[in-house]
Amino acid sequence: MMVRRDHLLRNPDRCTNNAICVPICPTGAWLSTPPYKFDSSRCLESCRLCLDACPTQAIYGVFLKGEKLLTPKQE
Repeated sequence: MMVRRDHLLRNPDRCTNNAICVPICPTGAWLSTPPYKFDSSRCLESCRLCLDACPTQAIYGVFLKGEKLLTPKQE
């Protein structure tokens, strides 16, 4: 069964609002005003630029395995 990224989320408790994710995104999927909402229809599935650029790891992927949504475990 194939696993694919469905969308990205921003953890507001980890985000420092430096907006590093906004200018690095090649498609403009991150909106440039707080609370930095995300337009998943504009995101490239294989792109990880915002995930890798975020110094606090506030952005994470939500994946689908078949029809099942896989989310990170809450700490």
